[in-house]
Amino acid sequence: MDTSELRKAVEEVELVDAHAHNIVSLDSNFSFIHAFSEANGEALSFSPNSLSFKRNLRDIAKLYGSEISLQGVEEYRRVSGLQSITSSCFKAARITAILIDDGLTFDKKHDVEWHKNFIPFVGRILRIERLAEEILDEDLPDGSSWTVDSFTTAFVSKLKSVAGEIFGLKSIAAYRSGLEINTNVTNNDAEEGLRQTLIAGKPLRIANKNLIDYIFLRSLEVAQSYDLPMQIHTGFGDKDLDLRLSNPLHLRAVLEDKRYSKSRIVLLHASYPFSREASYLASVYSQVYLDFGLAIPKLSVHGMISSMKELLELAPLNKVMFSTDGYAFPETFYLGAKKSREVVFSVLRDACIDGDLSVPEAVEATKDIFARNAIHFYKISSVNSVINSHSNLSQNLSGDLDIDVSLVRVMWVDGAGQHRCRAVPKKRFNDVVVKNGVGLAFAVMGFSSHMDGPAEGSGLTAVGETRLVPDLSTLRRIPWNKKDEMVLADMCVKPGEAWEYCPRDVLRRASKILKDEFDLEMNAGFENEFILLKMLKREGKEEWVPFDSSPYCSASGFDAASPVLHEVVDSLHSLGIAVEQIHGEAGKGQFEVVLKYTICTKAADNLIFTREVVRAIARKHGLLATFIPKYALDDLGSGSHVHLSLWRNGQNVFMGSGTSSKNGISTLGREFMAGILQHLPSILAFIAPLPNSYDRLQPNTWSGAYLFWGNENKEAPLRASSPPGTLDGLVTNFEMKSFDGSANPYLGLAAILAAGIDGLRRHLPLPEPVDTNPNPETLQRLPASLSESLDALHKDDFLKEFISEKLLTAIKAIRKAEIEHYTKHKDAYKELIHRY
Repeated sequence: MDTSELRKAVEEVELVDAHAHNIVSLDSNFSFIHAFSEANGEALSFSPNSLSFKRNLRDIAKLYGSEISLQGVEEYRRVSGLQSITSSCFKAARITAILIDDGLTFDKKHDVEWHKNFIPFVGRILRIERLAEEILDEDLPDGSSWTVDSFTTAFVSKLKSVAGEIFGLKSIAAYRSGLEINTNVTNNDAEEGLRQTLIAGKPLRIANKNLIDYIFLRSLEVAQSYDLPMQIHTGFGDKDLDLRLSNPLHLRAVLEDKRYSKSRIVLLHASYPFSREASYLASVYSQVYLDFGLAIPKLSVHGMISSMKELLELAPLNKVMFSTDGYAFPETFYLGAKKSREVVFSVLRDACIDGDLSVPEAVEATKDIFARNAIHFYKISSVNSVINSHSNLSQNLSGDLDIDVSLVRVMWVDGAGQHRCRAVPKKRFNDVVVKNGVGLAFAVMGFSSHMDGPAEGSGLTAVGETRLVPDLSTLRRIPWNKKDEMVLADMCVKPGEAWEYCPRDVLRRASKILKDEFDLEMNAGFENEFILLKMLKREGKEEWVPFDSSPYCSASGFDAASPVLHEVVDSLHSLGIAVEQIHGEAGKGQFEVVLKYTICTKAADNLIFTREVVRAIARKHGLLATFIPKYALDDLGSGSHVHLSLWRNGQNVFMGSGTSSKNGISTLGREFMAGILQHLPSILAFIAPLPNSYDRLQPNTWSGAYLFWGNENKEAPLRASSPPGTLDGLVTNFEMKSFDGSANPYLGLAAILAAGIDGLRRHLPLPEPVDTNPNPETLQRLPASLSESLDALHKDDFLKEFISEKLLTAIKAIRKAEIEHYTKHKDAYKELIHRY
């Protein structure tokens, strides 16, 4: 029988790794020998004598070209560095997507975001027991003791708050009290279990069966209501686990309970040595699916093949999924991928020989097992189009995605906030650009809005070249031109070393300072106002005029623009960008699209993609969309208002609680806001970077013309906000009105972060709010021109730690050039509709 077609399919398919864990630094105290065994302590010393150890060590040494010994491989790892070996392992594994359970507490583990440097798509799986322990390790704000009711409220609230950001839940009940979940556990049972757990002291490790069962069932309810899968550890593991209690047959009570009949459950690790039992469950329960990571590659070759065959004895092929169960070391991902290809080929080839499958059916089964099942089951393709944008996956796995991607746009944002790109053929992108980047003249970061040449005094000239290195985590298929892809780039001196002018790196470094010093993260959500223009011909001349003149939130105006607006929302959804609201604004032809908040670095990326979508979709419909701050001097302007909040360990700590709050804002939040308020005049040079920006920032236009803050005061440049659903008296975020659509969002958010950090460091007091219309006689006017803001920036030195002196010099020179040009050419701002 000719199975060459099957072998080709197995070798070429791009893998979706549906269950893995974080990689650790080379200097982690979790030693490399753990890559080969689940054993610990003295038992680990015997692992080099196992069949899988010897085979896997040879495979790694062959990949690296190193000596075939543990010491030889470890020396190669040390000399090469983590970046190099991780790239080598993932490239050889040909893994396109990974879902990471980050609940394992490794020493010096990298966060989920770090893995995006190597894999086009990385998603998160949330481990429920770890979340419960993190919650209970924190004290309640009022100093009271935890009860089941207060814990349930906090736990369920947290699960719901992240439901849209994760791809599934994970339970390790098998490790704690076993899989025989009591579906009738009572609140009283859980209360007693909680009491006993708390008595043991912190840090908590929940092992009480009643409490574990209670947590499992509450989690399953949330998972079912949000249509999230629940991964469950079954079968073998380290010695913390009682193997007798990890047989998936113990889950019968859960599977039979009608309350959970719509849940979606994944039995991990092939349930080895209970693979036949798992296969049976998947065949008779619609909600049960299987994953064979860990069994491959931890077993002998015979063990891996027999376990895989047992899984397929009864289980439907579209319920079986690949994963590596990779952890700590990139080599574990490589081994899981390599051996899975070999084992699946062997098992499906035998199925063809035995007559269970035809070769074409086996080819389809290969694509299902290695990728399509996970894409559909975890809803990867519907939530984030990164998977769809990967050419091999799109060509090999789904007819819907079988599109020839010909060009990739490598995008950046310059010092004047303008979007720019270089397009390269897909093959060159994969072969050269991914690793080495695209060359770009230094001068480009010194361009102003009126001239594609470096501003005088910027320090940037025709001499020198940076590298645009694509950030593969941002690779997206272009919704309005599905033949192409786009990716955001970092500016580097060389791959891995940021250029000091790189805006994305400036924001990352500012975010890191906030995290390192205060253990805080800043979330951001943008409200994007834009004007739709149509072309008219008057006396033989072409002229762009507003699309319509309908008033604020006009239903008829929305109807008129609905073909454009619907396509905008659909396109953003395909890019994984959540839209919270879209409506008509008060200006002629003006609309606003509101994005869901997220971590500020990602929010900036999302803003760039959103501007691209809006302009492209409008152009597709024969219109021109512009984000220019003030299109018509006699009409309202367009802003890019940003809502900001501070988070720690997944909790909003900007919002007040207990005695540490005033005006519904925490002490941290007040100090952060105070820093921004104090430095706002100079921040304007970043977030309102054009002379035209100040035509928008006028009194009585809801744009913030005076220096103050207020509670739900639309005239305040900093507005404390309490969205629907917020408890009375509390504030969840604050809005900055001054930010506009001509700003580079990375530099703008970095300047805001720097000011906020200054407020936190110096414990600056926040003035009392102004909750009335601002009085010009008692309040300081914010800069009324870019010149005034630039003067303020010259006098302010808070940015030096955050933005290099050279970049700051370039920004000041660009702003000066803008002032000079638009002062001399009063009507030149009208051309900005073609740049913003």
